[in-house]
Amino acid sequence: DGWNSEDGAPPPPLRTETIVERPKTIITFNTSPDISFDRTINPYKGCEHGCIYCFARPNHAYRGLSAGIDFESKIFVKPGAASLLEKELAKKSYKPGLIMLAGDTDIYQPVERDLKITRSILEVLAACNHPVALITKSALVLRDLDLIAPMAAKGLASVALSVTSLDRKLSRAMEPRAPTPQKRFEAMRVLTSEGVPVTAMTAPIIPALNDPEMEALLEASAEAGAK
Repeated sequence: DGWNSEDGAPPPPLRTETIVERPKTIITFNTSPDISFDRTINPYKGCEHGCIYCFARPNHAYRGLSAGIDFESKIFVKPGAASLLEKELAKKSYKPGLIMLAGDTDIYQPVERDLKITRSILEVLAACNHPVALITKSALVLRDLDLIAPMAAKGLASVALSVTSLDRKLSRAMEPRAPTPQKRFEAMRVLTSEGVPVTAMTAPIIPALNDPEMEALLEASAEAGAK
């Protein structure tokens, strides 16, 4: 993910435990006036990236687990997501609308490399010509360009990439197991070159820590093609 020995000692390794979850539905609807979409899909709960500021951490506490290390190492996975999605999209009562893929934890965290649940969801959405927006801080999103780029050409797909600092040391401290900022900007450039609309996300902006970087973050994002 772009890290090397010059970046100092890596964070201690964690043994990831996957816990299979078999929900009855996969699309979660909301009626919040504060966000621009009314439905999401989260293939995972918990996140190996281990970002210290993640707002989703309390979800693990609801299950009697730690919002700390458990959140980073005990990952709930939904292997049946794609088949559930097919059934829900096929209902006569279903009305298409933009699906936000993620929003709770990262859809391209390391466990996705092997499980490919996010990819299976994208395959269903692509086959149905269904609009989707993706949020991630991982360059692994490029693996699925063969699905995302053709959808973007039809106006059906966009990607938001989260970058909170240009400082590798600070990024490693805040997001210990996520790819380097440079890898994320590289992903922006590739996505843009393939015609995929890209958004840059910079939250959280923390006073005296990364807020002095705000202008530099926006400049780097614009140079990488983010709109």
